[in-house]
Amino acid sequence: MTNRNTALELTEIVFPEHANHYGTLFGGNALMLMSKAAFLAARAFAQADVVMAGCGDAQFLAPVPVGSVLRLRAWVSRQGRSSLTVSVTGSFEQLGHAPREALRSFFEMVAVDKGGRPTRIPKAHPNPEKEEA
Repeated sequence: MTNRNTALELTEIVFPEHANHYGTLFGGNALMLMSKAAFLAARAFAQADVVMAGCGDAQFLAPVPVGSVLRLRAWVSRQGRSSLTVSVTGSFEQLGHAPREALRSFFEMVAVDKGGRPTRIPKAHPNPEKEEA
């Protein structure tokens, strides 16, 4: 069993084209960004291509205004034979203000071979708690 650092941080700026009619990050775009972070963390952990099998318990805790810097943290919190659970949190910063947690979700990812079939992931130590990027 190996120990892999699976945490990563993805930083984005929220532009007007990412916003809803209230001038804050559109929920669909937030899910897309969180799924990108989950994909990158799962791929690094599995050392294989991955696909998303599911997403759960998406929480939008605070509106993220246009112009904010959004920091997403993703880490593998569970490993199965070919599947992984990736936890993702997101916080945002505006100039002159402290960071604020805004997003939280988890994603079920499956490692696949070149034919798109599930493939075994070498055993490692996922971190069920929040892992630092």
